Amino acid sequence: MGALRLQLRDYRLTTAEILYHLPDHPHLLQSFLWQEYDQAPDFPVLHKFLDFWSHNLDGKLHSVKVAGQQLIQAPELRTAAAYLKLH
Repeated sequence: MGALRLQLRDYRLTTAEILYHLPDHPHLLQSFLWQEYDQAPDFPVLHKFLDFWSHNLDGKLHSVKVAGQQLIQAPELRTAAAYLKLH
């Protein structure tokens, strides 16, 4: 589905920083950045990806930080602080 169509369905650009243990050196952590359109606050696309990760990849998950930004928003109305007239 196109990005605009997803945004109109209340999807927002979601970024997740995933820290995971290296399979050969479990005491070391590696960072992975994931970015996709997803729906807050449930994040079903991210949960599907993390489920795939835990079942198919060797690196055990340590933590996940999530940030999301709605790209299409209602316009903001701002009024002028001053009205000046020259000549």
